[in-house]
Amino acid sequence: MSEKIKCLIIGSGPAGFTAAIYASRSNLSPVLYEGMEPGGQLTTTSEIENFPGYPDGVSGFEMMDQLKHQAVRFGTDVRYGVITEVDFSKYPFKLIADEHHEIEAEVVIIATGASANYLGLESEEKLRGHGVSACAVCDGFFYKGKDVAVVGGGDTATEDALYLSHICNKVYLIVRRDELRASKIMQKRVFENPKIHILWNNNVAEVLGDKLGVTGARLKNNKTEEETIINIDGFFLAIGHTPNSQVFKEFIDMDKAGYIITKPGSSHTNIPGVFACGDVQDKDYQQAITAAGSGCKAAMDAERFLLENESSCNS
Repeated sequence: MSEKIKCLIIGSGPAGFTAAIYASRSNLSPVLYEGMEPGGQLTTTSEIENFPGYPDGVSGFEMMDQLKHQAVRFGTDVRYGVITEVDFSKYPFKLIADEHHEIEAEVVIIATGASANYLGLESEEKLRGHGVSACAVCDGFFYKGKDVAVVGGGDTATEDALYLSHICNKVYLIVRRDELRASKIMQKRVFENPKIHILWNNNVAEVLGDKLGVTGARLKNNKTEEETIINIDGFFLAIGHTPNSQVFKEFIDMDKAGYIITKPGSSHTNIPGVFACGDVQDKDYQQAITAAGSGCKAAMDAERFLLENESSCNS
């Protein structure tokens, strides 16, 4: 027999927990499934200094733990588990948690986020959060006056390199081809910036470091196979994100990259009663504060949907 839930929230990052706080305070009795990575990407960020209300900074784990406690305080039922199957073809919606638990939900808020793409190196994984980062805006400040590297050749990589050039002493831009994929205006800005040094035709063979963090990177030239070592303190990935939207693809409209498409200015998807917020629908900003704001919108949109449905049923 299916468990009946008024408001189901899928995902536990800033978007999911903010949606839960608002939904709880609106008496929607939300149930939140945390997913494979409770707390989302922020739990791997050592310190956050650009989220309002934390003048001395806060660790990503601590901030997400506080958001969780706030959601629980107002009545959110937070569960460790994964939504493994959905059916949005009829209302109420049918979902399966952990491959066997059946759920029937009146509204669904998708806040599953997006996962940063990494190179897949063992050394990179070992130093993640200790000099290896996929968010220059989040972590660049910690490398003020130091030498860093950015991996990538698209707009995100050039934007990150330019951003870091205002903070750091030197920025290496590691590009695996002999040209950039970024827009012409971004290329021009990078070429004209004396702090940015482009290393063409290079792959990262290993990220070097010790218990204190990143110390360098070993590169291999694609054409000459020559290996070089650069001395750096920070290593930034800018090779894209993969939205965690696969389970919804049969029913929800998405762009080519898999980001959920929402109606402009709202969290509404193409399915009435299903809402999306946070990085799973935001490929431009991908910040904790913007995710939290979109989580607020999703909860408010869900509440309005339920009120309108209730009114139409009673009329």
